[in-house]
Amino acid sequence: MPPPVSLAARLSIPSGPLFFPVTAFGPDGAVDLEAFRAHVRAGVDAGAAAVFACCGTGEFHALTPEEFQDCVRAAVEETAGRVPVVAGAGYGTALAVRYARLAEQAGADGLLAMPPYLVVAGQEGLLRHYAELAAATSLELVVYQRDNAVFTPETVVRLARTEGIIGFKDGVGDLDLMQRTVSAVRAEVPGAFLYFNGLPTAELTGLAYRGIGVTLYSSAVFCFAPDIALAFHRALNSGDDTTANRLVDGFYRPFVDLRNEGRGYAVSLVKAGVRLGGLDVGPVRPPLHEPAEEHVKRLAELIERGRALLGEGV
Repeated sequence: MPPPVSLAARLSIPSGPLFFPVTAFGPDGAVDLEAFRAHVRAGVDAGAAAVFACCGTGEFHALTPEEFQDCVRAAVEETAGRVPVVAGAGYGTALAVRYARLAEQAGADGLLAMPPYLVVAGQEGLLRHYAELAAATSLELVVYQRDNAVFTPETVVRLARTEGIIGFKDGVGDLDLMQRTVSAVRAEVPGAFLYFNGLPTAELTGLAYRGIGVTLYSSAVFCFAPDIALAFHRALNSGDDTTANRLVDGFYRPFVDLRNEGRGYAVSLVKAGVRLGGLDVGPVRPPLHEPAEEHVKRLAELIERGRALLGEGV
C-alpha cells in the first residue's frame, strides 16, 4: 500500500476551488445534517478540490462542540476520501485545542486555525497560541490571518518553521505585507509552504494575488454557483485573463458591492444563494441576520447574469 499523501501535497495543486460549505439549520433551529450532507456532496461532485467544514462561511462561531463534530464527521463521510476535509478551530487556546481534537476524532484531514477570540495579542502570544494548537493533534494546520490576528513576516517565518503548520491564509488584503511575507518565508524556510487568498469573495482579488504567487483561494461563490466559480478558477489558472476579467467586471465586482450593503452578508447572502439554488439550508443563526428581500432578488439576477457571461466566450 502506498504511503498516505499529506494534506499539504493534496492542497498544493489547485485542481478546483476550495469549497467552504454553509452549515444547514432546520425549521427548529437545529443543525440539519441531511441538508448539510447534500450540500457537501453536491460541491464535491461539482469539482471542489477540498472541503473546509465549519469555518467562517459555515458559522463556526454559532456551533456547539457537539454540532461541530457532527458536521465534520458528516463531511468526512460524504467526501469518502475523494478530497481532503479541513475543519475550523478557533477561540482561545484551550477551546481551539478542544475543537481540533474533536475534528481529529471525526476524521478530518487538517485544520484552519481562525483568530483567537476578542483579544488583540502581541506576536509572541499569537505564535505561542498557534504552536500549541499545532502540537495538540496530528492534523496539519493552516493559520488564518485576519481581524485581530495579523502577523509580521518574521512571525510567519517562525510559524512556517513550526512542525505541523503547513500554510497561511490571508484575510487582510494588504498585498505589500503579503509580498514581504512570501519573500521572507521563501528566503529563510526550506521546502514548500502554502498560501491562500482568504478575502471574502476572493475571486475579486485573484489576479492580484496570482501576481505574488498565491493561487489557492476560498470560494464562497462555489457554494451557490459552482459553474461560475469553476469557470473563473479555470481562467485564473490557465492565464485566460480575458474570461477572468469578464467575470470580475460582470459578476464578482457587482456581487461584492451587493455583499457590502449588509453586515454579515459574507455568510447570510451566500446562504440565501444556496437556497435560491433549491437546497433549503435554513437561515443564519444570531447574531447574523437574513438579507433583505430586495438584496436576495438582486442576488438572483446577478447569478443569472453571471451564467449568461459564461456563454460569451464560447
